[in-house]
Amino acid sequence: MNTTSRTLSLTATLLTGTVALYITLVAFGNITDFGTNQQFVRHVLAMDTTFKDHDLMWRAITSQALQDAAYVAIIVWETAAALALIAATWLWARRHPRARQFSTLGLLMLLLLFGAGFIAIGGEWFAMWQSKTWNGLDAATRVIVLTGVVLLVTHLPGAAPADER
Repeated sequence: MNTTSRTLSLTATLLTGTVALYITLVAFGNITDFGTNQQFVRHVLAMDTTFKDHDLMWRAITSQALQDAAYVAIIVWETAAALALIAATWLWARRHPRARQFSTLGLLMLLLLFGAGFIAIGGEWFAMWQSKTWNGLDAATRVIVLTGVVLLVTHLPGAAPADER
């Protein structure tokens, strides 16, 4: 393995580990401080801090049971992504040929959660962009940018573990 490949592999390891740490802390926080982001999800789904446009309000989900089910599903998804990325970091560190696969799985899970889930569904369908109080679009965008960069780095040809090439 040449110097460039070692450097890219180390970079992929460290960046994957960074995202693994981030989403692990997010999931841990949501589990141990359940109520804080539960309120976020409830308000976004209820659309109670949007402009209350009659043409949009039919989309609101006001059932707390459904709101909480969505929140639990988010936490389960975050936890699964965290586990995939922790495994990926371990595999990168060991230069295992499946490191890229695990990274890709975990990173795509996050891109789906924050892109499709928070930006598309939360931001547009539930008009989260209209809320001054319960708007997570900036945070979701930061996660997408970080995750996207890490996904690109892990797919650079020189980053692949030696056995994969």
